[in-house]
Amino acid sequence: MARIELERLVKRYGATTAVHGIDLMVEDGEFVVLVGPSGCGKSTTLRMIAGLEDISDGVLRIGGEVVNQREPKQRNIAMVFQNYAIYPHMTVGQNIGFGLYTSKLSKPEKQARILDAAKVLGLEDLLERRPAALSGGQRQRVAIGRAMVRDPVAFLFDEPLSNLDAQLRAAMRIEIKRLHQRLGTTIVYVTHDQIEAMTMADKIVVMRDGRILQVGSPTELYEHPVDIFTARFIGSPSMNLIEANAAGAEIAVAGQSLQGFKAEHSGPVQIGVRPHDLVVGEAGGGGLSVTGSVTAVEPLGSETLVHLDIAGAQIIATAPGRVVPKVGSQIAAHAEPGALYVFDAANERALGRL
Repeated sequence: MARIELERLVKRYGATTAVHGIDLMVEDGEFVVLVGPSGCGKSTTLRMIAGLEDISDGVLRIGGEVVNQREPKQRNIAMVFQNYAIYPHMTVGQNIGFGLYTSKLSKPEKQARILDAAKVLGLEDLLERRPAALSGGQRQRVAIGRAMVRDPVAFLFDEPLSNLDAQLRAAMRIEIKRLHQRLGTTIVYVTHDQIEAMTMADKIVVMRDGRILQVGSPTELYEHPVDIFTARFIGSPSMNLIEANAAGAEIAVAGQSLQGFKAEHSGPVQIGVRPHDLVVGEAGGGGLSVTGSVTAVEPLGSETLVHLDIAGAQIIATAPGRVVPKVGSQIAAHAEPGALYVFDAANERALGRL
């Protein structure tokens, strides 16, 4: 295992800066997920760690040693790609052992590593098959096995599940998480899927426009987002936002006056409330109540997502699974005190909870 340290890491392509001096610490054995929209710099950052992209400025340390100038093979890091990158003319066993062909291990030692990796990944009965006879999930496990046999100090995953269907993607998330728990190896994982990030990571790094916005555990980012982008990116469905106005301890929102705001701020704000906290039904004591027209419903079995038009604002509330309001009907929804987030409308930074 190895600690990975990024110190003011920069990547430029001519006059364009893709990564803007980011700082990040990945501890030994930690599962860290870089998440963000396309073009945010997450894959570029991963490729700089792997040595597949030159570092324009800053320092990269692996295991306490500066590796800026080291070739990829000298960093003892294994990378699993989105497209698997396995060879169709080789068997599963040959693919898994491909990275060992130039090693100084004896033939029995190489075979033992291949078998060990195959057992961990449930591939021991498929070693003689070729990739064309495998499912997408099995091919991805072969790619992971090829990385495992090298006994790297860290694994790097670049959107490895994006080519799989939803059911298989969910299964592979669990497999990779179990693999990490078993091996204890440092993992840096890139995805644009916040569900993957939430369910797999020890620590999530939210990126946007080549910068890190927030670093923390899944619970920390969900409960305490630092800005509107993070609040809406983490959590599914995305957080609702309602325009409001703050005047000291009072906030006017949706025709109501909410008291007890503790931040010193006056002016336009955005009130955030997650769909799961905005529940269809009569108001309780305090909190936020809204009434709107139903524009769409999404029955999910255990619950129903209800899309509402509130004076032109589109928001989502939640109803029990057997409650399916009619489109066009008027209904009320309520969020309890403590479930409301307040953001500065100008700079989109979090101001606190209400």
